[in-house]
Amino acid sequence: MAINQEDSSDTNHVYDVVIIGMGAAGVGVSVALTDAGIENIMGLERYTVGASFARWPAEMRFITPSFATNSVGMLDINSIAIGASPAFGLQVEHPTGIQYASHLAAVVDAFELPVRQKIDVKRIVPVDGVFRIETTSETFTAKHVIWAAGDFQYPTTTGFTGSELCRHISSIPTYQSLQGDEFIVVGGYESGIDAAYHLAKRGKRVRVFDQGCPWDLGTSDPSVALSTYTLERMRTDVFKEHVELFPNTPVDSVIASEAMYQVTDHNGERFESKTQPILATGFKGSHTLVSDLFEKRDDGFPLLSEHDESTLHPGLFLVGPAVRQEGQIFCFIYKYRQRFAVVAKAIANALDLPAEYLETYRMWGMYLDDLSCCGQECAC
Repeated sequence: MAINQEDSSDTNHVYDVVIIGMGAAGVGVSVALTDAGIENIMGLERYTVGASFARWPAEMRFITPSFATNSVGMLDINSIAIGASPAFGLQVEHPTGIQYASHLAAVVDAFELPVRQKIDVKRIVPVDGVFRIETTSETFTAKHVIWAAGDFQYPTTTGFTGSELCRHISSIPTYQSLQGDEFIVVGGYESGIDAAYHLAKRGKRVRVFDQGCPWDLGTSDPSVALSTYTLERMRTDVFKEHVELFPNTPVDSVIASEAMYQVTDHNGERFESKTQPILATGFKGSHTLVSDLFEKRDDGFPLLSEHDESTLHPGLFLVGPAVRQEGQIFCFIYKYRQRFAVVAKAIANALDLPAEYLETYRMWGMYLDDLSCCGQECAC
């Protein structure tokens, strides 16, 4: 049950766990904690539950399909809790961001999760065996902290000269609001192709530049290759008629005059557009806000223990799309949800709780602690 910011709290209270961020990762791991028998928890959300999803462009939808398959022993691929199916609740196969945000709010209510909304966390301070969570309004104290703040609100807006002249897709409420007939999109992964498709549907000419060629990688790993849902849309007549792809063409710079934007690629070729170029260059992620509390891997992501715990500050855990274990990328919901029970079990063990129910998570594909079974490519 969500609690408003105005509700009073005991500043001397020590929580067993505070979860920061109540999107898919935060809500999902909160359910796992309660299933582990941990009740003294609190979720903190800067805006409202599922706020990042609610900020998606209106046309953007989940690339992974939802099916209500619980009755045959399978979990909806977009579920974040056993017994909670977006397909069943929303009655759609590819939810919009707004729809999924409403699903997350429904899960919070159904599982009666304690949540404080409109709480902006500024700093986490490890002190005397606990963590002090400092916010703009008050301070919370917890034995364990789970960072689940996600990615979408923290876009990558740098990378080449003049990138600040572009507009990141995360700032676009709807593609219908964009004026003009021709557009340049920098980035050809999921969000870039999504933007191009929706602009093409409106009869706009779109040029997409990518430093690689994600639509033709020859791999089945969805962490680096485009989804089937996206590839299907790329094969539509409207996409092929209106979108021009520039693979292996990194953008070097963007400059602007009074009436024109000029995009220069790495070979020095110049392209002009009357409309502001669109950045679809991904997200640096919220984990960068707490980078001082984690060691770094060679790829820059947080170095984690086998239980997704900070190696610098035991008791601080990471869940969500920034989780990396060995060579595994847990970027999508159906991937990172497999680690909720791993984190919940580690915390339950620290609190001397048996957490027996978490074994049920294995049957639903929600408990992955053996990484030796990962990384298998499709044979055909």
